[in-house]
Amino acid sequence: MASEIRIPELWQDGRLKIDWVKHHMPLLNGLEEEFRKTLPFKGLKIALSVHLEAKTAYLCEVLAAGGAEMYVTGSNPLSTQDDVAAALVHAGLNVFAWYDATPQEYEEHIRRVLEVGPNVIIDDGGDLVNLMHTEYRHLIPNVIGGCEETTTGILRLVQLNKAKALQFPMMLVNNADCKHLFDNRYGTGQSVWDGINRTTNLIVAGKNVVVAGYGWCGKGVAMRAKGLGAEVIVTEVDPIKAMEAVMDGFKVMKMEQAAELGDIFVTVTGCDGVIIREHFLKMKDGAICCNAGHFDCEVDVAGLREIAVEVKPARKNIIGYKLANGNRIYVIAEGRLVNLAAGDGHPAEIMDMSFAIQALSAKYLVENRDKVSREPGCMVNDVPLEIDQEVARRKLTYWGCEIDTLTPEQHKYLYGE
Repeated sequence: MASEIRIPELWQDGRLKIDWVKHHMPLLNGLEEEFRKTLPFKGLKIALSVHLEAKTAYLCEVLAAGGAEMYVTGSNPLSTQDDVAAALVHAGLNVFAWYDATPQEYEEHIRRVLEVGPNVIIDDGGDLVNLMHTEYRHLIPNVIGGCEETTTGILRLVQLNKAKALQFPMMLVNNADCKHLFDNRYGTGQSVWDGINRTTNLIVAGKNVVVAGYGWCGKGVAMRAKGLGAEVIVTEVDPIKAMEAVMDGFKVMKMEQAAELGDIFVTVTGCDGVIIREHFLKMKDGAICCNAGHFDCEVDVAGLREIAVEVKPARKNIIGYKLANGNRIYVIAEGRLVNLAAGDGHPAEIMDMSFAIQALSAKYLVENRDKVSREPGCMVNDVPLEIDQEVARRKLTYWGCEIDTLTPEQHKYLYGE
């Protein structure tokens, strides 16, 4: 099958990026070495839809080292890096993706990795699983199971499973402690501000930053904004998360109030319609909006365009919308994931843990295919604790850290065994 990429001659640039992150991902280094010996995916096809940049590319190479036949696409039209895609093709993997794909091209690329009849699916946001259940149901018997990377994808899976419509087991990778506690908090926290700062070239200190959503991602974004010198305002719908934000030292209010105060707005909710027309009309001249949730529906960019009297580029990857009151509202990366559509995504050391969880979860599914439930309504699975703890132990070892071990007496005291 011929790959579909845009600029194959960029492969050397992409190779440099992959080799750089590889040097900073010791967990995947170790798994690559192990997989070459054990070949846990020998004879299997893996379809992967994850933001296609260097860290993801290295995960693909690790899975290929384990014997997998890889079929790779992106999970966002603006996060694919063409040089990285070219490097994977040059290395012999099957890739269907390019930067700034149209909605039709993006969906066609997803179709291309599904039509091969994959045995394992690795998804980020649920697009592969959704299309498999709608247009490729005849290929479902081939699927051993899959892994979901992100909160938004898990929400979709849980709904599908609750309706007893999910047809194969899925591992909820995002729910693993070594994923969401670190990737969502520290990874999102740093990479969101990397994307905002490199795109705007403006100072954060002294500004009012509004963070919509105080889950693990929102916590990370707010923490980093505070560290950069901003005054942070949090908006929430969950009273418990709102209490956390207050006790973490942040102001909490409704978006309709925050809209008048914010200089920079970051949505991190996984929901739609978080910032809408009525909020835009209250914003200051020069307010900047961006999104760090998976889909581009949290900031109502279409609604903003409709009420704008002028729309034009303000800077690369920033569009300015002039309103009838004379104020300009700026949107970064079309309201898509700012850390990937306007940056390189999470740091390599963070994705080392997340992708180690992915690789080991895929291996677990393959090795336990006859044990994992395939009963309707029972298809979503948490990552086993032993995988989570194994990743943590390995990471601590690479950091040169040692921890204590319970004595038999202490274990008996705590657990009665």
